[in-house]
Amino acid sequence: MDMPFDMDAQTEDAVLLARFARGDAGAARTLTLRLVPRAFAQAMRLLGDQAAAEDVAQEAMLRLWRIAPEWRDGEAKVTTWLYRVVANLCMDRLRKRPKAPAALDDVADPADPAPSAEARLQTQARNDAVRRALADLPERQRLAVVLRHFEGASNPQIAEQLGISTEAVESLTARGKRALAKALKGQVAALGYEG
Repeated sequence: MDMPFDMDAQTEDAVLLARFARGDAGAARTLTLRLVPRAFAQAMRLLGDQAAAEDVAQEAMLRLWRIAPEWRDGEAKVTTWLYRVVANLCMDRLRKRPKAPAALDDVADPADPAPSAEARLQTQARNDAVRRALADLPERQRLAVVLRHFEGASNPQIAEQLGISTEAVESLTARGKRALAKALKGQVAALGYEG
């Protein structure tokens, strides 16, 4: 997606954050256009609830704006800091959320104009099955699996975000993948992965 307002596409996030701290509204707009969609997507994958994901993305950005004057360039990337804040906010919400899986059923799948109605239903069934299986994982496993396999983060990036070792990340993702495979094993044919 082309972002016409990001006229400063080559400027690093930390530079823009420093400009914002000095009162540059344009830098704030540019950072918002860059970071809010990423924060929202991560929160949506972790929470499965659009309104909650929007709230988390907004709160994460507010926290970024608050720390902007004290930001020390070189200690962490702005995106790494933001992803960690989003992950922590999501984990807090997940801890407080009742364990009822009904809320996951209310999440609409992204619109896809190309597939037929049957293909959309099949995709929805697959997504719902994965969401339910992800919801049953322990929080740290779920977070590691989502960051690795849905967000595309590397193990060292995940380790930095979670404050654990790379080996611990590897263990969490391996256990999470095994648990997901086990949870989805009996549904392979029903989800259209055979035949």
